[in-house]
Amino acid sequence: MSNKVAIVTDSTAYLPTEQIQQLNITVTPLSVIWGEQVQRDGVDILPNEFYERLAHSKVMPTTSQVTPAVMHSAFQSLLEQGYDVLGIFISSKISGTVQSAIQAVDMLSTGADKVAIVDSLATTMALGLPVIMTARAAQAGANLVECQKLAEQACKNSGILFIVETLEFLRRGGRIGGAQALLGTLLNIKPILELRDGRIEPADKVRTRRKAIQRAVELAAERIQGRTPVRLAVTHANAEADAATLLKVAQAELSPIETFTSLLSPVIGTHAGPGTVALNYMYGVD
Repeated sequence: MSNKVAIVTDSTAYLPTEQIQQLNITVTPLSVIWGEQVQRDGVDILPNEFYERLAHSKVMPTTSQVTPAVMHSAFQSLLEQGYDVLGIFISSKISGTVQSAIQAVDMLSTGADKVAIVDSLATTMALGLPVIMTARAAQAGANLVECQKLAEQACKNSGILFIVETLEFLRRGGRIGGAQALLGTLLNIKPILELRDGRIEPADKVRTRRKAIQRAVELAAERIQGRTPVRLAVTHANAEADAATLLKVAQAELSPIETFTSLLSPVIGTHAGPGTVALNYMYGVD
């Protein structure tokens, strides 16, 4: 009889609370460093308060990966409870969190063979959707090898398109990647960015926010190419109205079988900036 599998992810997935509880998912927090304060993402600092403060702050926050010690203690605790452990984390191209997870496995005195790590090459709900699907499979009795395979496939079949108000936050945080090319373009251009192979790249640029929302959905449809079933999640940084519009347009166009809406975690918000809305999609995973 193989062990039950426990799923570990990080706070940038910003999973809806009920999913975390129902599916028994362990979330390891990244940190937001604001002046002298170090706050755990989603634990000590929550999105609403964070975006409120970000809008008026003279000091810009920075972020830091989950530490190996925090990972180690999460893995250790689950192994002691008799689980095999699958960790699915934020893209290694934008955070050192996967590296911390690998170090944490090396630090285990026993049970290292019962832990597997998947680099999602994604973040927010493009990481969250594969986490949810894998946790459901684990609950239904899939073993570690099956869960890892599913997670890798789900990550491959997921993507994220996001519309930022300004590239300034990405530039300041050094996470701008290929979108660097868009810096200095006209102020009234709305860039649509995506994570491609784990890095931030420009997908398109349009004139208005309304058009950007429409275009993001068209781009998602191009990426999905009619493959079903489709699941969608809209994540946003204090932009509820736009998130609702984006979800409505996306539902009409992409006929998802399941949708989620959640806030962008403060760690992601630090880099994307207030007003960001993102369309996360996953297709062909049952």
